[in-house]
Amino acid sequence: MTSVPPPRPDGGAPPHFGSGNSEVLLRRLELTVRRRLDGLLQGDHLGLVPGSGSEAGDSRSYHPGDDVRRMDWPVTARTQVPHVRETIADRELETWAVVDLSASLDFGTGQCEKRDLAIAALSAVSHLTVRGGNRLGAVVTTGERVDRYPAAPGRLAADRLLRAVVATPRASGGRRGDLAAALELLRRPQRRRGLVVVVSDFLGSDVRGDADWERPLRGLSARHELLAVEVVDPRELELTDVGLLTVVDPESGRTLEVPTGDAEFRRRFAEGAAAQRAEIAAALRRTGAAHLRLRTDRDWLADVVRFVADRRRAGSGGASR
Repeated sequence: MTSVPPPRPDGGAPPHFGSGNSEVLLRRLELTVRRRLDGLLQGDHLGLVPGSGSEAGDSRSYHPGDDVRRMDWPVTARTQVPHVRETIADRELETWAVVDLSASLDFGTGQCEKRDLAIAALSAVSHLTVRGGNRLGAVVTTGERVDRYPAAPGRLAADRLLRAVVATPRASGGRRGDLAAALELLRRPQRRRGLVVVVSDFLGSDVRGDADWERPLRGLSARHELLAVEVVDPRELELTDVGLLTVVDPESGRTLEVPTGDAEFRRRFAEGAAAQRAEIAAALRRTGAAHLRLRTDRDWLADVVRFVADRRRAGSGGASR
């Protein structure tokens, strides 16, 4: 049996699900998430997106840092003082997670693969949302298959869902992911208002080079609160000098030789990668989604905690940094 190291005190990297006992690895992940996130929302019923729910509540004066999308314009016009509309926490929230496990996520040079980080993000979403009768469902896409798991309440159902996602076979090389098709499954038929969490590297594009997932995601925003969890590896942002490097695109099968020893090439690669990520962020803003970026070389749980804390602060009237 493959031995599994104990969890790191700071949360550390998510376990690598490519080998070893998946039950032990899932238990380790659950303990790590519980230790870091338990108490974060203690006594509160707050979501992962700005505000504390989707039902309209009372108005209050605007504070710097409040989400301008919650401006109460009728009250503002009547009182000549900026006001925002508070929201009431939803009881029995329905959360749907769209998890992208296409071949481009079978890559990682940090503490784990992007696939492992995507599963860890799903575990954190499950821990933060499955309480008080809330339901969690998922749509998992690999490019070869799309699996849909109906929304069900309770921690046991969420644990079964997580085990099923971990057991999803990896996509074979040369198969392109299709995040847009998975998102369309949530648009038709329409579901009750709730929270949609999309976990992906968001690298898909259409024949024109535009993000093919933007239109269906924008359609979902008309009915649901959106959270986009972007999974990134540092080598997708910049290259290190390792000489002539042969790389394979997992979704097209193309082989390229990359001259990483060329400083000018590395500079142009970093500029192009930064522009690509900026366009992804801009597209997510256009859809109205809250945006959380997780990296394989960072303490991902610290990033989740910081994100949720900022949303709590914004929802309670404080400024979000």
